[in-house]
Amino acid sequence: MSHPLARHAKGGSSAPPRSNAVVGVLAFAGIVVSLMQTLVIPIVPELPGFLNASPSNAAWAITATLLAAAVATPVVGRLGDMFGKRRMLLVSVVLLVSGSVVCALSDSLVPMIVGRTLQGLAAAVVPLGISIMRDVLPAERLAGSTALMSASLGVGGALGLPAAAFIADRYDWHMLFWISAALGVVALALLVLIVPESTVRTGGSFDLLGSLGLSAALVSLLLAVSKGGDWGWTSGTTLGLFAGAVLVFLLWGRYELRTSQPLVDLRTTARRQVLFTNLASVALGFSMFAMSLVLPQVLQLPEQTGYGLGKSMLAVGLILAPQGLVMMAMSAVSAGLTKAKGPRITLMIGAVVVAAGYGLSLALMSEVWHIVLVACVIGGGVGFAYGAMPALIMGAVPASETAAANSLNTLMRSMGTSFASALAGVILAQMTTGFGGHALPSENGFKTVMAIGAGAALLAFFLASFLPRRQTTEEPAEPVEAAEPTEISGARS
Repeated sequence: MSHPLARHAKGGSSAPPRSNAVVGVLAFAGIVVSLMQTLVIPIVPELPGFLNASPSNAAWAITATLLAAAVATPVVGRLGDMFGKRRMLLVSVVLLVSGSVVCALSDSLVPMIVGRTLQGLAAAVVPLGISIMRDVLPAERLAGSTALMSASLGVGGALGLPAAAFIADRYDWHMLFWISAALGVVALALLVLIVPESTVRTGGSFDLLGSLGLSAALVSLLLAVSKGGDWGWTSGTTLGLFAGAVLVFLLWGRYELRTSQPLVDLRTTARRQVLFTNLASVALGFSMFAMSLVLPQVLQLPEQTGYGLGKSMLAVGLILAPQGLVMMAMSAVSAGLTKAKGPRITLMIGAVVVAAGYGLSLALMSEVWHIVLVACVIGGGVGFAYGAMPALIMGAVPASETAAANSLNTLMRSMGTSFASALAGVILAQMTTGFGGHALPSENGFKTVMAIGAGAALLAFFLASFLPRRQTTEEPAEPVEAAEPTEISGARS
């Protein structure tokens, strides 16, 4: 049985040219897209005034991106497998640029929501990039390259916060979106010039009914999770959305099992290696985001509270930026460990490191260097874990289903972050302390969220322990240079 990252040599031919450039461009595109996670954070408090909208309505500028990303990720991944991963990658970046321009020209709520929705539709860039790497890179480059691409989800978010805070502090807020549009144009040009099209495709017809069903279920679930705190967790709207999501998911699953060319191959998804990798991804996505919800607030709260550090948003971004660099560095270490010990061990070590970082936070959160240390330890663990996930997924699915499978894994991470946001919001709203006539999250509330983050990381470790000790799959497609796509039908097993 072959190792999942092995591949055939093609008549002794050399590796495709410009491998370093391909990896660099794809990673850059992933970072540009992940910047959308933190782009608007510095202006969230002022957003209602900027858009002449109430705070609850202005929040839709955030929620719209979340919903669009959830819908687009699995759909665009499947379209990439069918019609070309590079083609769909370019479409995604064009949507990102378009959304950024719309936001840059906006002064009211509706166009801002439209623009943020278009930005969210670009979320499949990272899984598409990982899938292109599988198809066009030589075997010895695959583990490190996919680990870097996977980690770009967190790297862009970490590095984007200080940059966005700096821009928002010194320029008109529209400049945030003009710069994101410019970065998107650069990424688009580089993709066109350097990244080749993968010739591995499934062909067939697109599962429109399945995509509509999955979209409806995801929107219902994420709306209930993200807006439940505003609407009330026991309100008819929230409970109705939860119930509707469960019902639609059940009907959708039944339909997907019966159709010949499903949007998501549930039989492949149910394989132990894919299933437990995705479950661990939910837990790790939850754990990673718990830190993002707590540390910035602790840094910004007034020192007079006794536990706040009284820093500006720009200072917060600079303090948390090193975690992005650590995450990027650890993705390379993750790749080396994956080659030596396998991705299962790498994922488990990453989960333990994340849990250790949260454990440190329970005792060390009263000084700036404490926050830097905690963020870097957690970021390093996330870099380890995220770097292992593409290898686990690609080690269990045919080459013709790589984009769809990686897209589903990315969606699972996003679901984890959404659940973390909802649960942390509930906890911090309930565990408060009075300060200057206002209710602020208490120190115990922050520690409770961090403890839950540690528990989520340990849950990811537990789930990863069920992964097969040896990952095997059919040989991935070798790098090819033919101009015409290779149709692969019936590739599912």
